[in-house]
Amino acid sequence: MTLRSLTRFFKAKKNTGALLTTLLLVLGMVLAACGGGTSNGSGQNAHNNYLTISTGPTGDFTKNFGPYTPNANPGTVGMVYETLLYVNGFSGKVTPWLATDYKFSSDNKTLTFTTRKNVKWSDGQPFSADDVVFTLNMFKQYPATDTNGLWNYFDSVTASDDNTVVIAMKKVYTPILYSVGGTTWIVPKHLWANVGDPSKYTNPTPVGTGPFTLKSFSPQLLDYTKNPSYWQADQLKVNELRYPSYNSNQSLELDMDKGNLDWVSLFTPNLQKGYIDRDPQHNKYWFPSGNNVSLYMNLTKAPFNNVNVRKAISIALDRDKMFHVAESNFEPVANPTGLILPAQKDYLNPEYQNLTWQAPNVSQATQLLESAGLKKGSDGIYVDKDGKKLSFNLNVVTGWSDWVTMCQMVNSDLKAIGIQTNVNAIAYNSYVNALNTGSFDMSIGSVGSGPSPFYTYNNVLSKAKSAPIGGTAVSNYERWEDPTTDSLLTQYSTTTDPNAQKQAIQGLEKIMVEQVPVITLVYGADWNEYSTKNFTGWPTSDNPYAVPPPWQYPDAAIVILHLSPAQ
Repeated sequence: MTLRSLTRFFKAKKNTGALLTTLLLVLGMVLAACGGGTSNGSGQNAHNNYLTISTGPTGDFTKNFGPYTPNANPGTVGMVYETLLYVNGFSGKVTPWLATDYKFSSDNKTLTFTTRKNVKWSDGQPFSADDVVFTLNMFKQYPATDTNGLWNYFDSVTASDDNTVVIAMKKVYTPILYSVGGTTWIVPKHLWANVGDPSKYTNPTPVGTGPFTLKSFSPQLLDYTKNPSYWQADQLKVNELRYPSYNSNQSLELDMDKGNLDWVSLFTPNLQKGYIDRDPQHNKYWFPSGNNVSLYMNLTKAPFNNVNVRKAISIALDRDKMFHVAESNFEPVANPTGLILPAQKDYLNPEYQNLTWQAPNVSQATQLLESAGLKKGSDGIYVDKDGKKLSFNLNVVTGWSDWVTMCQMVNSDLKAIGIQTNVNAIAYNSYVNALNTGSFDMSIGSVGSGPSPFYTYNNVLSKAKSAPIGGTAVSNYERWEDPTTDSLLTQYSTTTDPNAQKQAIQGLEKIMVEQVPVITLVYGADWNEYSTKNFTGWPTSDNPYAVPPPWQYPDAAIVILHLSPAQ
């Protein structure tokens, strides 16, 4: 996982806070212009079997359906372009998709996929292993498209016949299965062989193997229609997808509350009164935990390189207040191990079965600070041996109101133990640059997760994801470097033995608990509102068959394949 993971998170995070305030349109007018409903013979409103979706206030659309370009339109991946496998983000269960089978060799240095027969591209041309080989070799030719870093591990990719793809590895790295099988979008060789750099190709007329094709485009509305030659057409009961554009949270929330949208991803403190209470029979939400919102300390700087200081900061924080006040009861307190529970409970070390963050303990925190050789000054703020105050900037993005509130709480909690912080609300680009280059003291943030705890730990703790100060860190922003950590990550990534992998994960849990390289705060929610008025079959906590937000791909397509028109 690379910055793509962080980008995915930031895409979701844009739905929090008032980022833009200009009202672009009143969607009811747009839907009326698009034929939003007709009257049946009984006089009741009949729905025309289309699903109306918003992934967030992204502004006007541009005609970009390139799966390997920045800011491709919603629906490009998952709905038009597909992956070889579907990997459930909760259970890690692998479901065959464009590939019917996969297999590692006995030494884990060769990965072989068997591609599905009788699949067609939406222009009628047959899909084959050659398309997969072309796509994967495209990343080698154009490294900007290799966002998963596949060619760090690949030696060669070939087709031994029309339905067999053989990947020879430079070195063993078994998590590559998720990267190449579950998050790589296969494109047609017969159309893409001459397009040049795919990271710059906007692909105005997309042709994929997925359940939908582009019906029409405007800056205000994306309209996809059912692909008649889809290889799972018998399972697809939704005829059309409509994505209206929004320029602000306010306009999006207004249409969601009016019932003009079937599926939305939006954080709003007014959810119960504005949405649920308006139609409690149909308006629903499920916000599963998708990552850890954490406090990052720059470990290259004193005193954060002292574990007792990190522990003191951690035990001073009132996470329960963050959950209830800053996150409106939607984002529960995270686990000290860094696991996302309950989804990853099977990995939890028995030693930590009952471990939770406790209420703030000022006395214990001050004892830890003094054991680190710090002395309290006359103003109540600790100083180091050189007389320098423990006074730090705490970075957060301007306008991300829930995170700003959490940072203000951190400020108050740390002042109580003699540490001074300045909540430094800055522009998004400046915030990201500070994390990447290490030009920060403390920062609130989060990184991408995956279908097992390995992906979170690898992102946040791997030396390979770090960089010297001034360099560009991929996701290990705190610059944690520890041989034991890297050995455990290697243990997981060089085997397919689930017991050996679980043992490695539990060793990483111990490092998180005992050495506190990052401080987990609350779980980051996957914001997901939906209506059962027009369609049923949505994923729920009782049936978590897919990660539910409409921006999560390929899961969004999995959700649509489970939907049926409401009776």
